[in-house]
Amino acid sequence: MKVRLAGDAMVIVEFDQVIDPVVNQRAIDLSGRLRARALPGVRDVVPGYCSVGVHFDPLRTDLARLEAAIEDDARAAEAVTETALTHVHEIPVSYGGANGPDLGAVAEACQCSAAEVVERHAATVYRVYMLGFVPGFAYLGRVDPRITVPRHRVPRERVPAGSVGIAGEQTGVYPVESPGGWQLIGRTATLMFDPNRHPASLLAAGEGVRFVPQ
Repeated sequence: MKVRLAGDAMVIVEFDQVIDPVVNQRAIDLSGRLRARALPGVRDVVPGYCSVGVHFDPLRTDLARLEAAIEDDARAAEAVTETALTHVHEIPVSYGGANGPDLGAVAEACQCSAAEVVERHAATVYRVYMLGFVPGFAYLGRVDPRITVPRHRVPRERVPAGSVGIAGEQTGVYPVESPGGWQLIGRTATLMFDPNRHPASLLAAGEGVRFVPQ
């Protein structure tokens, strides 16, 4: 584990630099412990795949106290070995056609049928490793290695909200219309992000997702 400053308003805690459920759970556990402390000046605590970003107000934060808290909680988090998902969401998806314009290309690249891509994509319960990119975008893994495909070299300027895509071993749902380079295989009507809802994001790190073909 490493702890380092990133500018004058953020501390980054880094665990082993791998995509691994146990390491990810340690980052999530550390985030929860630090949030529970509610230290003065701490604005946000954000878990990543294998790291935690602690955002703070330098004018209100006792940095020495914050770093000591991080060290204590990180030692406890390093003992975490359980990776059970806190909740599994079922998300209905309409695969192919206008909803999944890249499904045929993915099937061709993986030397299988479109139906097999759908079957394999829907057969996995995915872990929510982290949220990022745009509000509510959850990075889910891991995709069946038989249907892993790289993202587009040139991203689309507009990807419709609800689009379900694959990029390497990751899959995810675009919560809002945005640019994006993932291979689009389907679309859901499920509202992934709503600023008027609490919490605004449907998914949280440490939860699970199962896609259900419609």
